[in-house]
Amino acid sequence: MQKLIIKHLPGITDKSDISEVSQLLDTMEKHKLEFAPWSEYPYKPEVIFSVSYTSTTILLKFFVQEKQIRAINNTVNSSIWEDSCVEFFVSFDDGKSYYNIEFNCIGIGLIGYGESKDHRELLDPAIVKQIKTLSSINTEKKKNVSWNLTMIIPLTVFAHTPLSGLSKQKCRANFYKCGDLLPEPHFVSWSDIKSENPNFHLPDFFGHLVFE
Repeated sequence: MQKLIIKHLPGITDKSDISEVSQLLDTMEKHKLEFAPWSEYPYKPEVIFSVSYTSTTILLKFFVQEKQIRAINNTVNSSIWEDSCVEFFVSFDDGKSYYNIEFNCIGIGLIGYGESKDHRELLDPAIVKQIKTLSSINTEKKKNVSWNLTMIIPLTVFAHTPLSGLSKQKCRANFYKCGDLLPEPHFVSWSDIKSENPNFHLPDFFGHLVFE
């Protein structure tokens, strides 16, 4: 089971300039999405991420290289997973319920909350829009498209969880990259998943996060 110690980054709030946050995350330790759990979907884009936190936010940046990108969905809470998509699933009650935070490569998001894939509610679009994003796409490389996505996630996004802060907090989480309607559909994860069919909504396989 994967485990991360999340370092505190002082001086940043949900009002901070996201370009500054993005540059700070560039300097932090990177973690790789190593697993492509389903053999019928062997394609594995190169994906790493860095993550930190402040007294009021989680800071997250994905760095992606893949053969092609798709960015069709431009409405909050639409079918983001069909596009070039990165995802952060997190549970603050040891997997009983969890948030699925999903953003495509142009920074359009979806957030759901519930106990399982079939028992979820989408959060109000106004809550989703509280997440600041910065997207950068580079199509100059001949073989791959490189793109990055920075997110400033205020704790108020976790509307069903009373969080006064994250210091010393422990939670369960996983990080993903997918693209259901790309020419090569793929499903890659940070913490490995054991299931017959592609399914990210399995909190039993979430890794562990510990906020310093």
